[in-house]
Amino acid sequence: MEMEIRLLPAGFDPAVVHSHFLARFGRLGAVTAFTGVVREAAKGAQKENQVDYLYLDWYPGMTEASIQDIADAAAARFDIRALSIHHRCGEVLAGEPVVFVAAASAHRRAAFEAVDYMMDRLKSEAALWKREVGPQTDRWVEPTTGDADDLKRWSKK
Repeated sequence: MEMEIRLLPAGFDPAVVHSHFLARFGRLGAVTAFTGVVREAAKGAQKENQVDYLYLDWYPGMTEASIQDIADAAAARFDIRALSIHHRCGEVLAGEPVVFVAAASAHRRAAFEAVDYMMDRLKSEAALWKREVGPQTDRWVEPTTGDADDLKRWSKK
């Protein structure tokens, strides 16, 4: 099982990361990847508010360990041979990639499920604290009820 996990204070190109992952593990049979991008608008109480950037606060050592725990759990749970997690920290402008997750396996279902699982856990459980900042908004973002429902799916399997 090969893992590549990176917590990045500077930007990255998900196409380059994906290409590198595919070149290394594409012969296994299935590669699934997801790229999350900072939204340009946040839902407020009554309307959408412009977001200039997302600030992801982190605690060195603790944040990396939390992401590693998620990767280890995915590797143990799904029949995958490789995975990659690239996650930004610090200030990430609207429209920029904030996370890239990939998994490789012999069959598509395991790769799809592993990526879905890792994203659900990263969104709600990684030791990253998110703040949306824009002209009319400056708020800490908490996991939603929908995020909690997504996590529950995995406790049923």
